[in-house]
Amino acid sequence: MINLYDETCFECSKLITNKYSTSFSLGIKAFDKEYRYPIYAIYGFVRYADEIVDTFHEHDKLQLISDFRKETFKAINELISLNPVIHAFQQVVNRYRIDHELIDAFLHSMEMDLDKKAYDDACYKTYIYGSAEAIGLMCLHVFTDNDDKLYQELLPQARSLGAAFQKINFLRDVKADYEERGRTYFPHIDFNNFTEQDKRNIEADIKIDFDNAFQGIKCLPRATRLGVYIAYIYYRQLFKKISYTPASVILQKRIRISNTCKIGLYVKAILQQKLNVI
Repeated sequence: MINLYDETCFECSKLITNKYSTSFSLGIKAFDKEYRYPIYAIYGFVRYADEIVDTFHEHDKLQLISDFRKETFKAINELISLNPVIHAFQQVVNRYRIDHELIDAFLHSMEMDLDKKAYDDACYKTYIYGSAEAIGLMCLHVFTDNDDKLYQELLPQARSLGAAFQKINFLRDVKADYEERGRTYFPHIDFNNFTEQDKRNIEADIKIDFDNAFQGIKCLPRATRLGVYIAYIYYRQLFKKISYTPASVILQKRIRISNTCKIGLYVKAILQQKLNVI
């Protein structure tokens, strides 16, 4: 009956993904079936860790993230957890030989959110690596299915894609991060005097990451390429909308793309794959 428990745990992570992210849920559905549960498990794990630092304000967050870390590595070592999210995640870590350093880097970034309010260049790079690039590399372990040579070839592009996604999230969520959480991720930026030039500089950095990432997407195995490409074009569309939005408006509201637009992009991506455009 352990198979029933395993499946139930993966279904919990799937539910979490569907509840929290329309974009990633649609992207994951485009993977071949064998890759869906592993990516749901990674998403569920990182989402719940993020919830600890962003949501549970009436609890001891430091203790919660510490306990989450201990339970995670205990489960990886013992191959079992009664926490369904962690149990599904440990299965993926062990099945695809995900480097434990990536997990540690991710959790360290979550811990940084507990006391860091403004980031210098070094802390910014550390945070981006742990909170985004490391997650991209966890997924790359799954996409390359223990092909170490392919993993190493695509590693730089996977890091770039994760970094681009995270930096766009920072721009999208500036209002909430700055006003509600008191966080300033971008170094040397004064959001009391956020200029169009500041915004253009950030966008130029993101474009470099995006351009590099696209080259890697084209080299992914076909079983996972479409799903990653869908996430890429969703974020590219969001980035385009943010680019057209004045800096003053970015500080006032969260920029979104509609679910109707997402469906349209999804259909377009499927057609592009059939035409061998990607």
